[in-house]
Amino acid sequence: MSEFAQIIVEALHHSGASRIAEIGAEYGGMSSVLADFADNKDDGHLYSIDPAPKQEFLEWVNDNDHVTHIAKPSLDAFDQLQNIDAWLVDGDHNWFTVFNELKAIDAACQRDDKPLLVVLHDVCWPSAYRDSYYSPDTIPAEFRHNYSMDGGAKPGNPGLLPDEGFRGMGQFGMAMHEGGERNGVKRAVLDFIDETESEDRPLSYAEIPAVFGLGVLFDTNVPWAGPLSDLLVPLHQNPLIAKLEENRLANFLTVLDWQDGHISR
Repeated sequence: MSEFAQIIVEALHHSGASRIAEIGAEYGGMSSVLADFADNKDDGHLYSIDPAPKQEFLEWVNDNDHVTHIAKPSLDAFDQLQNIDAWLVDGDHNWFTVFNELKAIDAACQRDDKPLLVVLHDVCWPSAYRDSYYSPDTIPAEFRHNYSMDGGAKPGNPGLLPDEGFRGMGQFGMAMHEGGERNGVKRAVLDFIDETESEDRPLSYAEIPAVFGLGVLFDTNVPWAGPLSDLLVPLHQNPLIAKLEENRLANFLTVLDWQDGHISR
């Protein structure tokens, strides 16, 4: 998500956010940007939720008194989060987790009388309409698709390829089939909007189709919605950006094919 840091920080400025919750830290690349932003606010604080971040991140947290690490899965952490102004979601990339994260975020916003502002990573290929699972056993069976820990995805192929393409290499599993109900990050976002939006409560969603995709979901009836929209509209589903991402993925997958021995130098 750190590739989008400039856009995210500008969005936070427009919204007046100071208390930020981040789901998914790993190495803490985006965390340091958010921490610097929060440190410049009178009541700024960053809450970072990750059950198993890298050691470098834990060492960094110990040196920052305006950062709190919550070592829990996201859906177990919401009871420790109050009065959050903005949320960043980059954790487990599957429908069940993301949909329920959005539901919990919205409930927290309603409870604390805060407008909704959520930034999500991986809303485009390969996770837009295909689940992935870091801990498959934590997903209820009725919401977990058949998956493979080794099969790989390629654009245009709804299935998975053996030992080829974008894959978890045993670190995470991917759904065996792309598309359909309750499958993928973007599907979770769209389903949340369909269930939540009303005439009295319109929602806005913008999508930047680069580096696996960044989505920004926010309440429309707030004073800062206009400036935020001005920032995002030129980037929303921009065809040039989408073409550059298509080319990036083609190059990336070619490198993987070379590493896998499917092509020679």
